[in-house]
Order: sequence, then structure tokens, then C-alpha cells
Amino acid sequence: MTEKTSIHASIQEMAARKLAEQTFGVQLRGQKRARLVILFFIIAFSAVAFRLGQLTIGTPRPVEVARPAGDKIPRPEIVDRNGKLLATDIQVASLYADPRKIIDIDEAVELLTANLPRLNAAEVRRRLSDRKKAFVWLARQISPEEQAIIHSLGIPGVGFRWERQRVYPNGRLAAHVTGFVDIDSRGIAGIEKYLDDQGQILVAALADPNEATTQPVTLSIDLRVQHAMTDELQKAKEKFKAVAAAGVVMDVHTGEIISMVSLPDFNPNDPRGALEKDSMNRLTTAVYEMGSTFKTVTFAMALDNGVSMQSRWDARGQLVIGRNRIGDYRGENRVLSLPEVFTYSSNIGTARMALDQGIERHQAFLRKLGFFERLRTEIPESASPLVPARWSKISSATIAFGHGISVAPLQLLSAVASFMNGGYLVHPTFLKKDPTLMDTTGERVIKPETADKMRWLLRQNALVGSAKKANVEGYRVGGKTGSAEKVINGRYSKGKNVTNFIAGFPMEKPRYLVFILLDEPSGLPETHGFRTSGWNAVPTGGKVIERIAPLLGITPKFEDKDVNTAVAGMAAQ
Repeated sequence: MTEKTSIHASIQEMAARKLAEQTFGVQLRGQKRARLVILFFIIAFSAVAFRLGQLTIGTPRPVEVARPAGDKIPRPEIVDRNGKLLATDIQVASLYADPRKIIDIDEAVELLTANLPRLNAAEVRRRLSDRKKAFVWLARQISPEEQAIIHSLGIPGVGFRWERQRVYPNGRLAAHVTGFVDIDSRGIAGIEKYLDDQGQILVAALADPNEATTQPVTLSIDLRVQHAMTDELQKAKEKFKAVAAAGVVMDVHTGEIISMVSLPDFNPNDPRGALEKDSMNRLTTAVYEMGSTFKTVTFAMALDNGVSMQSRWDARGQLVIGRNRIGDYRGENRVLSLPEVFTYSSNIGTARMALDQGIERHQAFLRKLGFFERLRTEIPESASPLVPARWSKISSATIAFGHGISVAPLQLLSAVASFMNGGYLVHPTFLKKDPTLMDTTGERVIKPETADKMRWLLRQNALVGSAKKANVEGYRVGGKTGSAEKVINGRYSKGKNVTNFIAGFPMEKPRYLVFILLDEPSGLPETHGFRTSGWNAVPTGGKVIERIAPLLGITPKFEDKDVNTAVAGMAAQ
């Protein structure tokens, strides 16, 4: 019994030990599982905490999320010469979808088109049905209100992406200068197009190396002057029932364009209007026969080649060249001195003046002033001049008084500026120049004494000639008028003309040049039915000068003695 008892005790002891081992093993495995579960939760909560930290502390800015691949430098702001904002970017949401996650296409299409009426139901359905794509655009650059509505619908697979939208706070003001961009923020016209082309070097130079930002691009435009010019042109366009009106203010020493307006214009925030033919920029993309304002070029050529102010030309009867006859609008029918040819705007006298110089010399002078080439500025939209394919004697005669050659108005301004700044040809620019870095001397195209004589002629024309209605008291204006019949289908139209006026001030030391153009103005009772420049473009120019001169810091002087003596003796040379 004792032996059996001992064996039985041993068996019990072994069973107890095995049970204890099993119990310990279960406990050990339970502890391992607990540790694994704890570790899992630690990792999970750490991941959640890390992501929350990203979302609350390190969220990328919307502009960074929106930046397309390769677009490392965003578009710079555009400001006027005084720092007033012309163009900038704002952040907007755009609506997209992942077709693979759309549960009910019919419901999604119904909800989206009901809340965004501009969406085309068939197009939305087509895009959502393409299950092979993970991303399709539904609507670009939607409003915050629209975003909130769509977000509240909770449509699976529909979301938003931040993008940059270009906005122009001043709307139509300076639209032809700033231009506009497409929905992908690519420059299409004006300075915006320039920044995407050769201006990329400028954008890169303005970039902040530490941030995805750029410094503003400063234009030569003065918004105050731009507003005054726009206002006066709109009034003139309506008063004279013109189909279009345009105007420029230019610094004759630097070439800076202080204002450029062409009406009708468009709103760059909704640039569809820019596609309309009437909305083109008539100062750079259109060419015109300028009429008598082009006579300033002929007079400058003759004076620079040694013609005296006492020279005289026969303006009796008509000038006959072959089968062509040239007459004066309101002829004096007598022999005229050079100042009289200018003041009376004699076509006959001006044509004889050019013929005396000869065709080759005439062509050379026009080429020197740039009239044979397309004018190039920061604004890419520009037209090439139209010059005769065969330059005959009659070509030289008619071009002398502004017929037979068509140029962009801005080209004429560039030439006339040299007649007022001492003889230097300046190139128009829409970027503000730094006075400390600026080269103030361009190419000399006429002698200083020629420029003095031209100033005297222009001032006399405002005192006693066709520009009298622009002789604003105190601002010493000098200018020249121009009227030309429009060429329609290759023929001159007797009932339609283009009038223009070009003026500088103050004439004792000119600083600014003003140009006004009216396309197809009508005669009014107060103009006695006349529709030439002296009755419409000239008074409009006078009103513009009266408004902008104080803005530009020109001090009024109410005594003309200093102006007349500034070029004393010119008439006697």
C-alpha cells in the first residue's frame, strides 16, 4: 500500500505541476496578447495624434496645395506707379470628383446640377461614368457659397481643391494694359502675357527665395490719370456718338505711358468681352492714317535738313501730280510761309515741302523714327505699319500730310516726343523706370534747335491755330490736330472719319504728351455740323489736360510771356 500510495502521490504531483505549467503558459500568453494590444493602440493613437498635429499645426497653405506641377513661382501682383493694386491672386475652391467612388450617378448628377445650374447634366454624367479615372473636374473656381452648398450635400466621391484665381480690383480700368489670364492662370494678353513670356526673367528676379511669393510688378500707369482719361473719353464718345475713343498720356523724356485707354473696353475679371472686335486696343493693335498730326514729322524733317522758318510755298490752286490733285480743306489760296503752312494745316504746302526733300531723304527720316517697323513694347499686341509697296512721287506727297501710310497711334507719339524733349527718340514703356538707373538719353533723331522750332510751331497752333480749344489757361499747351477719312473695303469713305489730337505741356519745357482719338464722331448743332478734330478731339484733349495736369504736379502759370520768350527768335530763323 505504501508503494501504491507513493506512486499515486507522484502522479498527483506531476499532474499538479503540469496544470501549473499550463496555467502559467496561459497567463504568459495572455500577458503577451495584452502587450500586443496595448502596443497596437499606442501606435494607432500615435498615428492619429501625428495626423491631427499635421492638420492643426502644419497644414499646407491653400496656395501651395493649388500650385500646379512646375509652377514654382506664383504670379506677382501688378501695381500702378504709386503702388495701387491692379491685379492679384485669391484662393478659391474648384469642384472635382473621383468616379470610382460615386455610388449613385443619377443622384449625384441631379444634386450637382440642381445646385450648380451652370453645369451641363449630360457632360457631368459623362465624366462621372468614366470609372477608369480617379479624378475629373466638374467646376473650376466656384464661389464660397456654392462650395458650402455642395459640401453640405455629402456626395461620396465629390471634393474640392484649392486654386489661385486672378482678380482685377479696378475692373475695366486699365484692362488693355494689364490684360488677363485664362482659368489656369496663364497670361493671355497685356502685361499678364508679357510676364509669361520674356518677362519671366523679371518675375524670377522679384521672387522671394525663402517663400513662394514674388514682389509686385510696378507699371508706369497712374490710376488717377487713367480714371480721368477714361471718364473724359467716355463722355466724348457719347457726346459725339463715336464708335470708339482712345487716349494716351506719355512722359516725353522716359517714354513711360502714364495712361492708356481704349473704348469700348472689357472687364478682365470676365474676359469674354475681350474677344469682341470692338474691344481691341486701338492704340497698339490698330493702324490709322493719322491725317494732319503726321505733318509734324514732315516739318521736323524739313527743319532738320536746314529749311528756314522764312521759307515759302505756293498754296494757290491745287497741286497736280500726274492724274492726282491735292487741295486744302480750307485753303488760303496764296503763298504761305512755313509757320503759316503749319497753322493753316495746308496739305499743298506740306506736300511741296516733302517733295523738295526728295523721296530717299523722306524715306530715310521715316525709317529713322521707326515708321517702317512694328512698334514693340511690353504689351505683345501690336500691329505693323502699312507703307506703300511702291514709293512714288504721289506717295511722298500724300504721306507728308498723313495719308497713304497707316501707323499705330503709339508709334506717332514716340516720334512726336522727340520733337519736344530736345531731339531724342524714346521707346514707349509700360513699366515704371527707376530714375537713378535710367538712361535718359535715347538715340538723337533731330537737332536741339529743330526741337525748339517744333515746340514754337506747336505752341502757336494752340494760341492762334486749330488747337485753340485745347489751350487750357495756365498749362501752356501746344498741339496739332488731325482728321482722316476712314478706308473701308479699300476706298475712302466720305461720311466716316477718324479725328485725333496730339499735344504737349508745358511747352516752355515739355514733360507730358497727350493723344486723343475719336473713331467716326458725328457733327452736332453746336459744332455747326462739322466733325473734324478741332470740334471734338481738341476740346476733349483740353478737358483731359485740365484734369490731369494738377495730378502730375504741373504748376499753373497764368502769364504766357515766359513761354513765348523760351523759344524767342525761332520764327525769325
